[in-house]
Amino acid sequence: MPSIDDLDTPAILIDAARAEANIKKAQAHADAHGLKLRPHIKTHKLPYWAKKQVGAGAVGITCQKIGEAEVMADAGLTDIFLPYNILGRAKLERLKALHGRVTLSVTADSRETLEGLAATFTDTDHPLQVLVECDTGMGRCGVQSADDALALAKVIDKAKGLAFGGLMTYPAAGRAAEAEAWLKAARDALAAAGLACERISSGGTPDMWRSGEDSVVTEYRPGTYIYLDRYQVAKGVGTLNDCALTVLATVVSHPTPTRAILDSGSKALSSDTLGLPEFGELLGVPGARVTGLSEEHGTVTLSDGAALHIGERVRVVPDHCCVVTNLFDQVHLIDGDKVLETLPVAARGRMG
Repeated sequence: MPSIDDLDTPAILIDAARAEANIKKAQAHADAHGLKLRPHIKTHKLPYWAKKQVGAGAVGITCQKIGEAEVMADAGLTDIFLPYNILGRAKLERLKALHGRVTLSVTADSRETLEGLAATFTDTDHPLQVLVECDTGMGRCGVQSADDALALAKVIDKAKGLAFGGLMTYPAAGRAAEAEAWLKAARDALAAAGLACERISSGGTPDMWRSGEDSVVTEYRPGTYIYLDRYQVAKGVGTLNDCALTVLATVVSHPTPTRAILDSGSKALSSDTLGLPEFGELLGVPGARVTGLSEEHGTVTLSDGAALHIGERVRVVPDHCCVVTNLFDQVHLIDGDKVLETLPVAARGRMG
């Protein structure tokens, strides 16, 4: 069995036992609180892990783009949610083909999006389930009020090839209570109009752990929970010892006692910090932080007596693991220092 010492750098390492433990923990939480779990594959982009998540009890998976969903369908995943506005003839035709292969649902937040869907999906015996996307505080996509949600739900309900599937949101981190109130008002408005809303889907790993039995949310779409990263640790979701993904890097220069350079820059670690002051930290090297990135160089600042040497191989916990996954063609599943398996990141770069 190969060792991580046999791998070239930079490389993604996935601690298989940690990832499995994270899957089981989230599923147990969802089961205990009466939530259906529909994990977002954007974090790992691997059918391998998607199947593990469904096998643990998830009702299906979430994909952000049609290309990702096509990869997952090809691999045998059968229940897929695409919470994205799908526009344009080419994408709608691909969506229709996908609808013929799997149990599919999508979202919309405008009449323009619904017009395209209604023109493409016309089979009353096999309607496409469409949820209304709601802006509950994130400030991204979504209708702006409960009345707007009701108006779009009525349009969906009247379209012969569409079926109203419920409400969907991606709430702002730390504002779950605000999202809860928004969604409850929308659900009540729908009920008053005679429209059942059996599915209310929310997302975001940190706030999932604050959900309770009295929530209006029926389904949760966590993504990062499977690997975790420095941002999730900062939000109290876990510790560095729970983080399954690290980037294996080599120290290629050590210009000063407090500065070392890695062979992993923005093309390996990502410059997306999610608001954190650094770009990553070295596992097992207290006082070593990645404080700067250029394309192929990562600057490590050393403190508290931390020391490295040229040629040393280190493991970096990134701030945002989802972006890092999309920078590599393959990942290496590991157990300690042993490489269990090397997997292609099958849905990497599937933008459309």
